[in-house]
Amino acid sequence: MKKLIVLLAALTMTSYAHAENIAIVGGEVHTMTSQGVIENGTVLLSDGLIDSVLANGDVPDGYRVIDASGKVITPGFIGALTSLGLVEVSSSSGVVDASIEITPISKTGAALDVQYAINPDSSLIAITRLEGITSAATTLNRSDYLFGGQGAVINLEGHRIDGNSANASEFKSGQTPVLKSGAFMTVDAGSDGAELSGGSRASLWVMLDKVFEEAKQASDNLSPEKSWYGINSRLDVAALKRVVAGDMPLFMRADRAADIRQVIAFKDRHSSINVVLVHGVEAWRVAKELAGANIPVIIDPEYNLPGGFDQMGATLTNAARLHEAGVEIAIGMDTHNIRLAAQHAGNAVANGLPHETGLASLTSVPAKILGLEKEVGSLRQGARADVVIWSGDPLEVTEAAESIFIGGKAIKMESRQTKLRDRYMSLQQKKHTNPSQYERVE
Repeated sequence: MKKLIVLLAALTMTSYAHAENIAIVGGEVHTMTSQGVIENGTVLLSDGLIDSVLANGDVPDGYRVIDASGKVITPGFIGALTSLGLVEVSSSSGVVDASIEITPISKTGAALDVQYAINPDSSLIAITRLEGITSAATTLNRSDYLFGGQGAVINLEGHRIDGNSANASEFKSGQTPVLKSGAFMTVDAGSDGAELSGGSRASLWVMLDKVFEEAKQASDNLSPEKSWYGINSRLDVAALKRVVAGDMPLFMRADRAADIRQVIAFKDRHSSINVVLVHGVEAWRVAKELAGANIPVIIDPEYNLPGGFDQMGATLTNAARLHEAGVEIAIGMDTHNIRLAAQHAGNAVANGLPHETGLASLTSVPAKILGLEKEVGSLRQGARADVVIWSGDPLEVTEAAESIFIGGKAIKMESRQTKLRDRYMSLQQKKHTNPSQYERVE
């Protein structure tokens, strides 16, 4: 029995125990810490963690050396708001875990929890990580409730053994893609939220205040034996208590300036809640107020045309104006297509955002917003060894990730898209021998 327990313990160890010791030398290292940018830096990876970041450092014995001369080294990027792992084809007639309808377990949607729906085998994960994104905040993108439930932060390592293995259908034991469950809660504080709350903002904000006041006043342990007639279900109350305590950030989506002012006023009424503004197309109009309220913003900086009456003030300078006012910004696109985040950050830089702030919007800022600043988003001692070696400036569309490490492990630079590319690049040579046969792409 004792031997069996030892064997099971060994099988459930994470991949970090088997990570190789690696020294990445000679590159331009963007630490995203107080160390700043180190020319000709050395990054040591050991046991799945960052061991140290040095300037012209000597490499200890036992490290495999990777020469990154002329390259750029950054922490792995973080998708600040996505639906990765929850959706494969959004228009599928089957179950799409990124959307949810009414269920008896919840009255307001606060109890919903996406960690149970994440598929680490989604083909979109490999496609995304080839763009240098090693972790992501993921959540529902459509809900029939007031709240969009509790989101999770996942790593993008994926779970399958190498497709060339005889056991390609097996999963590696002991791994989970979830870095942090219950990482944040979402709510729409704009037109869509008003539509779900009676069709008017006049009811939306009353509803929001009421559900949080109810959660504050409810007993910590709602006994199943006692009747409960609240707006929230018992499970909703338990989740909202974490938001009220400031342990779970509340991502509030709003675009028009008037709605964002209501978000700021909400934060003033509920000062313990860790409010994060999401989308914020007109956020630049109230940038000083957002900075004064210490509310960070997760934006898609590409909006320059109004997509509706809530977005009449859309501008490509949104990110730059927010930064100038002192607002912390992260790049998030509320979609599975977060692989374009670096390009969007580059466009924000082209429209006035400082370059290092553009990198921070993909690394240290989302890590801080999600409460994971000690684990991801920077190259610091003790952080997860999520590291990317780039051919050049990662915010330039002509440059690309050349090597990616997640938890200190080198990731195979392959996805369904690269396999399809390779298949059709060689199609002309193969078609004369097997013109009607196709190779399977995993």
